[in-house]
Amino acid sequence: MPLTPQMFLIVCPMLFLAGFVDSIGGGGGLISLPAYLFAGLPPHMAIATNKLSSSCGSSLTTIRFIRHGLVNLRLAFPSVVAALIGSQLGARLSLLVNAEVLRYILVIVLPVAAFFVLNRHLFQDRAEGKASSDRRTLIICIICAFLIGGYDGFYGPGTGTFLIISFVLFAHMSVTSANAQAKVINLTSNLSSLAVFLVGNQVLIPLGLAGAVCNMAGNYVGSGLAMDHGTKIVRPVILCVLALLLAKMIFDF
Repeated sequence: MPLTPQMFLIVCPMLFLAGFVDSIGGGGGLISLPAYLFAGLPPHMAIATNKLSSSCGSSLTTIRFIRHGLVNLRLAFPSVVAALIGSQLGARLSLLVNAEVLRYILVIVLPVAAFFVLNRHLFQDRAEGKASSDRRTLIICIICAFLIGGYDGFYGPGTGTFLIISFVLFAHMSVTSANAQAKVINLTSNLSSLAVFLVGNQVLIPLGLAGAVCNMAGNYVGSGLAMDHGTKIVRPVILCVLALLLAKMIFDF
């Protein structure tokens, strides 16, 4: 697919905004994927290119969590393996789905993902301290990593949020611990599915890299903003982007 200056003019500011929003309250994927769709990329290519930019951004955050000792490696390693398998299957399934069918799926899944991302009541702490590595918690983490990793490979937005919700509700982790574990798994599923899309020649690498730089810049700026002020703009921005995308898809149909 030929690149145009218009694509960069659409993607770069929106990816900056996605990084900014994600660093404040999460849900950046609900902006970054629509950005590529707005730029005119077909669904498969939009999902694939978004994997490239999101992988670059999530890698920095993951390294930060590991350095601060927030990641339970005994839980992380088997969860990563499960996420690898799930995301590979999800990405391959995505490539098999017809582009028009995938458009309809996007229209349905985007609002559902937005509901969970924007519902802060699901993020109430259930425990304190580091994540336990007992057998029950390990099994729960592996199952969640496989299922949500499959969703990440197939589609993507809201993956980190779904992982955090699952770990808090079912594994009784604190939000901080759940977030740390989710970042490792999310990065793994991103890289795994990205490899499938690269082999399938679905990634617009120059556009994805430009988006990645802007996304990381947005994360850097947003992380320096006070949480109390930042969260006030997150929900309106995400809802506005989703409304515009939904209108565009309906118009395209």
